[in-house]
Parts: sequence; C-alpha cells; structure tokens
Amino acid sequence: MKSARLVSILLLLQTRGRMTAAQLAEELEVSVRTVYRDVEALGAAGVPLYGDAGHAGGYRLLDGYRTRLTGLTAGEAEALFLAGAPGPAAELGLGPVLAAAQLKVRAALPPELRGHADRVSGRFHLDAPGWYADAEETPYLSAVAGAVWDNRILHTVYRRWREPTDVERRMDPYGLVLKAGRWYVVAGPGPRTFRVDQILRLALSDEEFTRPDDFDLAAYWTAYQRDFHDRLYRGEAVVRLAPGVRLTGPAGAAVQANGRTEHDGWMRATVPVESLDHAHDTFLRLGTGIEVLEPPELRERIARTVTELAARYGNSGATGGN
Repeated sequence: MKSARLVSILLLLQTRGRMTAAQLAEELEVSVRTVYRDVEALGAAGVPLYGDAGHAGGYRLLDGYRTRLTGLTAGEAEALFLAGAPGPAAELGLGPVLAAAQLKVRAALPPELRGHADRVSGRFHLDAPGWYADAEETPYLSAVAGAVWDNRILHTVYRRWREPTDVERRMDPYGLVLKAGRWYVVAGPGPRTFRVDQILRLALSDEEFTRPDDFDLAAYWTAYQRDFHDRLYRGEAVVRLAPGVRLTGPAGAAVQANGRTEHDGWMRATVPVESLDHAHDTFLRLGTGIEVLEPPELRERIARTVTELAARYGNSGATGGN
C-alpha cells in the first residue's frame, strides 16, 4: 500500500540519513519513478524533506525532524511487544534498557495501537527453555556479551566433553546465540561454537581482535546446525510402525518422506539414528508399536532387553531384587 510505503521512506531516512532515489527504490522493491512520486507526496504533506543533486546527492530530512510512530499497523505494534524476550534481555544485563525502550515506544503509539500492544503483553509470554531441563548457570554471560560488543579477546578455561575436559581457550567472540534456553558464543579463530555455561574461568584481555568483515552470524548458525545434524545422525535403521504410532524429529520426517504402508497396515521406513544406544532407548519407549528390522545388531540388542524384562517380570510373586 502507498501509505505503508510512505512511512517506510520516512523511517529509512530518519534512521539512515541521506539516501538516493535508487537506494530507496532497491530497499522498497519499487521503481525509481515511484520513489519520486512518493517523495513529492511526502513534501506535499508537510514533511521537511529535501533532495540534493550530484554524485553525493540524495534525499534527507531536515536536521532534528523526528516522526512519531503513527505509521505502525496494529500487527506491527503487537509483534514489537511480543518480541520483547525480557528473560534473555535480563540475562544480558539489558532488562532495564529493554523496559525503558518499550515504555518510550508505547508512549509514542497512538491510543488504538497502544491498546493492541498492552493486550499482547498481557496475553502472551515467551518462555524458550524446555520443561525438564534445569536452568544452567551462566555467570560469565554478561562479560562475554560485553566482549562481543567491544571486540575484546577472552582467555578462558572451558569444559568440554572429551578428555582432557578442562582446557584453556582463547576466544575472539564474534556473537552470541540463544538456542532453546541455552547461550552459545561463536568465536574465532575458526570460528567455533562454545556453550557459555561451560566457561569455568574467564579473563578479559585489553587486546582487541578484528572481526571478519564477511562474517554473518545468522548464516553461520544455520550452517552450523545443518552440519551438527549431519554429524549427529550418521546411522540408519529400518523399522515397522503400528497404525497410529508416530516418530518425532528427523526420524518422523524420514517416515513422512519414504515410509510405505504394508498389507497389514504397518508402516515400513528407513530412519536416521544417532547411535545404537540412543536408538535402543528411543525405540523401546514405543513398546509393541514398533519392530526394528535393521541393523541386525540393534534388533538383537532390543530382543535381549525384552527377554531380560520378560524374565524379570515373569514371576508375578517376586517382591524385587535379583
């Protein structure tokens, strides 16, 4: 809509300063001619906007001019307050800053949008961590966040899963990621990914590092998750599922992609598995709703477990113990 595009031009100039018609057209995905018409419309509406000709020219707002946020739609105002994430902001030491920013935005909203934002804040609450995971202590999160912001080198003692477990690590912290309630720091050289809650000791260096110009945190994290998935699910199992039985995660997606229904109504599919141990425990939870066909070692292991359970519970008069 033209009204939304006019507001977008106004906010772009307000936040970025001088922009050419070509830059505005590329940002808004419209023609340069459309930008010319929109700029004329803003000027006719009394917006103090002017343009300079020449190589360094472009459009800009009169110094000091700021617009109130009357261009927000109801949905945009709701999304703004829904995305507040007060918990993570507080962990980073930004809780008061976030609260102050939301207060200022709320004050700038017209009454009808203010009501929408208040209703969202009162009816929706974001809580990212899972139910059964204890909250990890992250005592160095604020220090790591400060080092990310200031490009400061960190010298840490980090606990990893393999021996030796406690190792010294120099980190050039490029960025922080919050995933499922857990904080990760992406750091060079490399870069590599580290859990912030596994940093045992931390010393902040006076030395600064140079962040690579081409580093994209979001793109890195997407690639990291894809690689992690590929490394995690290196094995496969062929299973049969009873009608109504569902697998979740990558295994469930595999059933959807390659599963086929057999004459007895059971579904046969090849699914990815992390390891024999993990597959054994996962498939046992489904009881008689699943049959493992391959690999043979997994089928035999589950059969042994079932035989042991049958022997243990076969004597109904037993009171426990071996």
